[in-house]
Amino acid sequence: MATVARIVMNMGIQRIMTTDPKLLTLVHWLSPSYPIGSFAWSHGIEAAIAQGWIEDDQSLKEWLTDLVQQGSIRNDAILISLAYGTTDYDTVRNLNATARALAASKERIREAERQGTAFAKTTREVWKLNLPDLMLPVALGYAARLQDLDGQSLTAIYAQSVLSNLVLAAQRLMALGQTSAQTILLELTPLCAELSQDVAHSDLDDIYSNCFLSDVASMVHETQQPRLFQS
Repeated sequence: MATVARIVMNMGIQRIMTTDPKLLTLVHWLSPSYPIGSFAWSHGIEAAIAQGWIEDDQSLKEWLTDLVQQGSIRNDAILISLAYGTTDYDTVRNLNATARALAASKERIREAERQGTAFAKTTREVWKLNLPDLMLPVALGYAARLQDLDGQSLTAIYAQSVLSNLVLAAQRLMALGQTSAQTILLELTPLCAELSQDVAHSDLDDIYSNCFLSDVASMVHETQQPRLFQS
């Protein structure tokens, strides 16, 4: 029976790898274990909680929903998609300048810049890619193109990864239990899939944000003391 079980298990693993081996690379890049330091950034969540703009499970969910549908996560997904859609480095450099211009505060620039630099460094060394230091969403999209990975899967997994990190930050800052945190992530998961489809054919004209309070939170955080996070 043990031998049969091993054969069945090995067949199952082989089926997964045969179906979509490159998907595991995307999961690897966007997992908490990938050394880009995402745990150090709250994307304004810390300031929003301190100001009372986020005070419970529902307000946190609404805040994150807005980021996906009308804010920075949506714009990042568009930048990922556009960077994925080109192999021309001048275009990538222009997208990187756009990513910097979209950052509403000094901390937002540092957040995307430092994580992007860390991502590029590790990915260059491990995957042997010609990947320059870029803002995180641009670096992700360009690296996925160079590695011939799936662009739509990348944007969906990226959105889910950012949401997971922000929910984890909220758990450290407010009364948010593990069950409630995971429930929020479950309820937001369909939005990540929808986002990946919506931005697949987007261009720069589709970039906008209605999440002004999120931008204000990132500015307020620059002078907030004490604080746990870098943004």
